[in-house]
Amino acid sequence: MNSSIKTIKSLSEDDRPREKMLRKGKEALSKTELLAILIGTGTREMNAIDLAQSLLANSEHSIHKLAKLSVKELQTFKGIGPAKAVKISAALELGRRRKMEAANELLTVSDSQSAYKVLEPHLADLTQEEFWILHLNQKNKIIHKHKLSTGGITGTVVDIRLILKAAVLSGATGIVVSHNHPSGNSEPSNADRTVTTKLQNALKAMDIRLLDHIIIAQHNYTSFKDEGYL
Repeated sequence: MNSSIKTIKSLSEDDRPREKMLRKGKEALSKTELLAILIGTGTREMNAIDLAQSLLANSEHSIHKLAKLSVKELQTFKGIGPAKAVKISAALELGRRRKMEAANELLTVSDSQSAYKVLEPHLADLTQEEFWILHLNQKNKIIHKHKLSTGGITGTVVDIRLILKAAVLSGATGIVVSHNHPSGNSEPSNADRTVTTKLQNALKAMDIRLLDHIIIAQHNYTSFKDEGYL
């Protein structure tokens, strides 16, 4: 073993991630230290902290980008075998599901931010586009939410007839639609603007309001209502 490589055990207790969490609590740990706990052990060349730093560096130090990696992709990093890859992927999935549960507790959509909080856990980390719909009653309480379609990296098919049918069957008086841009740019495309106008006009004929169209791109979003497009 390279004598210049410090093992976790050779570090002071204050610098060992597990001991630090026990002594100071989880909030005291950095992203690197939390990831190092999941990794557990290092290699002959790198300890667990070094491996964690390498993983984060390759993900631009973004948990969102790290969460997008599949188990197979995680295994391409030296020192990350199947067991470690599964453990990391499972922990990140738990974090995603926690956000979804928190979003489900938010039953009223009062503005774009509250709609974003409901939809972001479903859309932010995807590598392909998906189109989601929130069905709301007269008091803007969510009565139903569902995924309409899944597409590729650059787009997804939006069938306005299916949106109308689902809204009528749910008894919604208003809806919020949303899709993601895996590219990271939340600005609406010409196609986004066109389909939103068509949908708004179709819903008006059914006396249903299109309250917003939200485009989600990782850490940010664009609201058609906030930008004055609706």
